[in-house]
Amino acid sequence: MTPKEIRSRLFEMQDLKYKEFHLGLMPGVDPDSVIGIRTPQLRSFAKEIFKSGDYEEFLAVMPHEYYDEMNLHGFILCEMKDYDRVVKEIDRFLPHVNNWATCDLISPKKAFSKNTDRLILDIKRWMSHKEELTLPEETYTIRYGMEMLMSFFLDDLFKPEYLEWVASVQSEEYYVNMMKAWFFATALAKQYEATIPYIEQHKMDDWCHRKSIQKARESYRITLEQKAYLNTLK
Repeated sequence: MTPKEIRSRLFEMQDLKYKEFHLGLMPGVDPDSVIGIRTPQLRSFAKEIFKSGDYEEFLAVMPHEYYDEMNLHGFILCEMKDYDRVVKEIDRFLPHVNNWATCDLISPKKAFSKNTDRLILDIKRWMSHKEELTLPEETYTIRYGMEMLMSFFLDDLFKPEYLEWVASVQSEEYYVNMMKAWFFATALAKQYEATIPYIEQHKMDDWCHRKSIQKARESYRITLEQKAYLNTLK
């Protein structure tokens, strides 16, 4: 399927009301770059394209003109099982990501879940792209690394050192710091004893510290007693 044919199919799925709603969640994204397609439809279309095997020409285009094309590209990567190919494509993809929604949808579980020993090394590489973020294009590489650490390494594969990886990220970028807070709120829910010292000792800047507590207190996975204690640490 050519990129032109794929774009034509995407416009057939356009939902203008959904577009208007979704734009409200992504400040700064050019409205003209958004077609407006609901995620289940886009994911289903990605599966269809991947099954056909006719996607190489589309993946070769980078960056895509439309937000929805970028998301479709990400969903196609999620279907891949070849770890080396997936990481190569993600490395090519991330520098062109300009919003949190596209960044957060890329989770190639079929490739990543069976290669966690390799994934943790790539996560560290993504997160250490720059210790001090100065360029907008670094934002979503770092955010993506933290998100994958949160998704795959806060359960059975958890190591306390991963908390330090995230806590040590220094950035003025809102979408990096929001992911940092999300990570620590999730870590409090899953690895409370290892994580709470980072809050007690105020190891992050004030904004991330307070936002981590806020998000943890909003979580149904945190007990009432834990929430009450967190409230004293603000």
